[in-house]
Amino acid sequence: MLARRATTLFSTLARSPRTAVLASTTVLASALLIANPSIRNNLGSFHSSSLQMASKQYPTHLTEQEWRMKLSPEQFRILREKGTEMAGTGEYDKHYPGKGVYECAGCGQPLYTADTKFKSGCGWPAYFDAIPGAVDEHVDRSWGMERIEITCSGCGGHLGHIFKGEGYDTPTDARHCVNSVSIKFDPSKDMKYEGPTKEAKA
Repeated sequence: MLARRATTLFSTLARSPRTAVLASTTVLASALLIANPSIRNNLGSFHSSSLQMASKQYPTHLTEQEWRMKLSPEQFRILREKGTEMAGTGEYDKHYPGKGVYECAGCGQPLYTADTKFKSGCGWPAYFDAIPGAVDEHVDRSWGMERIEITCSGCGGHLGHIFKGEGYDTPTDARHCVNSVSIKFDPSKDMKYEGPTKEAKA
């Protein structure tokens, strides 16, 4: 089975490098699952956050088919299937506007104000705090590690993960690492961060 996938990968590479990258990831993941049973076991924890998302009644609730019609294939892969875009490729990775609001690409809910975005160098948009009530947090134990997944509280769309204690010079002890595909930017909204300042925290 892996041999057939590898053959398909090489033929795809000649046609589309971008598609080939995604295909190679699939082949690698398949090999890891076969070689390491513990990884297969960890997938149960990955799906647990999906079950949490499915059990909550969100203001915006669409069927899987409706989401497929509403979103682009890449948006669906990340927002609804908890995928991740490649580091450094996102539209908003190096986007630092003076004002505006980043909204969920799935339902349009405001998530982050422009003044909470900072340069982390991680390869994905980074924010030190979300608009109050805008995101939900879930324990994610997939792939042999424990992380905190963040999803849109308006539709349950996957945004990324939160990392804490990294030493960034920001008012909070957190980095919201968000996929650009999961969000869109509205420059017309002039909301500001109203949480604790670095001085108040100190």
